[in-house]
Amino acid sequence: MIEAKDSVTPGISAISIYLPRLRVDLERWCAWTGAPWAKVGAVVGRSFRVCAPTENAYTMAANAALRLILNNDLDPRRIGFLGLGTESSTDNAAGAVVVRGMVDAALRARGLPALARDCEVPEFKHACLGGVYATKAAARYLACEGRGRLAVVVSSDIAEYQRGSSGEQTQGAGAVAFAMESEPRLLALDLMGAGSASSYRGYDFRKPFARHFMAGYLADGARPRDYPVFNGKYSTLCYVDEVIAALEAMVERGKLTDDPRAAYERFAAIFMHRPYHHLPRAALAMAMAWTLSRAPAGSPARADFDALCDAAAVTPEAVLAEVAQARSASFDLWSEARARGADHDPFIALGKVAKALRGGAWFRGFIGDKLGLGDALVRDVGNLYTASLPAWIAAAFEDALAQGRDLDGAEVLLVGYGSGDAAEAIPARVMPGWRDAAAKIGFADALESAVDLERDQYEAIHDGRDVDGLPGFDDAFVVARVGEANRPEFQDIGVEYYRLPVAAR
Repeated sequence: MIEAKDSVTPGISAISIYLPRLRVDLERWCAWTGAPWAKVGAVVGRSFRVCAPTENAYTMAANAALRLILNNDLDPRRIGFLGLGTESSTDNAAGAVVVRGMVDAALRARGLPALARDCEVPEFKHACLGGVYATKAAARYLACEGRGRLAVVVSSDIAEYQRGSSGEQTQGAGAVAFAMESEPRLLALDLMGAGSASSYRGYDFRKPFARHFMAGYLADGARPRDYPVFNGKYSTLCYVDEVIAALEAMVERGKLTDDPRAAYERFAAIFMHRPYHHLPRAALAMAMAWTLSRAPAGSPARADFDALCDAAAVTPEAVLAEVAQARSASFDLWSEARARGADHDPFIALGKVAKALRGGAWFRGFIGDKLGLGDALVRDVGNLYTASLPAWIAAAFEDALAQGRDLDGAEVLLVGYGSGDAAEAIPARVMPGWRDAAAKIGFADALESAVDLERDQYEAIHDGRDVDGLPGFDDAFVVARVGEANRPEFQDIGVEYYRLPVAAR
């Protein structure tokens, strides 16, 4: 745990965000599809962003990174690490160097120096956790050979689901960039107090390349799309189970098991990976119910647990049996799914206790206090996969600044998750100079100038068909063309060429 100012660890000094301007209003989407708006609005959010046909994960990442450098007057020559977290890249060989190429060209066009030649350019992939893994790698770089340098981490993704699927309303697109330093000005990361967890989850959420060539996936003549293979209830169980494991590892590492409530109450704010609005709340309730079940007999926390069991009409023994099974070395959710089906729930009693907890006044107040910062802003961006957690962090600091909140020295909790399956729980401390950094994030600005799509436009873009009537945007990186040469003496087939923002040309 970070105890004092002189024990600062590497962390975040500045944040920027890029959102595509094309937007789908979920209330209108509900009218198109017949989905119940009251439920969708409460569980999912208000809207999501859609990439224009000329945008992709690389162009969004470059836009966020360039804004980060320009808005915060960063010296590109100090950047020794440029990490990209994404599950939407379009090249199986190159990684963050593609983003570097665009940013370098734009900087040179403005008469500015390019990134340092010795800059590392890795890409990190593990579903929605890739950005967190990139952030941890950047922190380790800064703590070792990169002291005194700058690291930039960009999380950039496109969440797309088939029309008519249960995931369609949870789509989104965007990129968030972090500038990181050994002595951060916004948020110091306590990696020594963090908790990690990972497990193999089979068919939880995957994007196998072979699906594009198999019968039944694409209609004849359809353009390949990056829709995931997923199983809704099982995927939600995976999220909950892995987040609990990471949080438990953090609690045990911090030696807070004697008073498990203190493990959560000490945080001024909690930010989690959010595929949709409701899931972090449900998962946190499950985690807290789990933690309460492990409180020592006779403790106030254990009394709270027993009372929740009464309210949920389950016995403490039934919950403890589920927790004991899940903690055993032989338990594996993937094995459970294969043996009993993807809809099997091994946490029925625990789930009932969590539901009773969610329904209580204390938890509602706790959630409003701990998960409230930035919540209104991120309801308008949709699921950003790797950029989901970073976007919430960005929104929270801008919101805290607008509210006049005093976060100096406050502890916050970052919970990342990636399907397939892995999670990270990272305590962090807000630095005294956070207000200056928060004032330059530009989250509200990124939400402005949105263009609401009509139904036919949305469906055409989603299906990969040509669409008329879209506005042109010349203030951002876009894909200008894709190479087609496939001759023995020269090949560039499939290679993307990019156009610079107009101000950089």
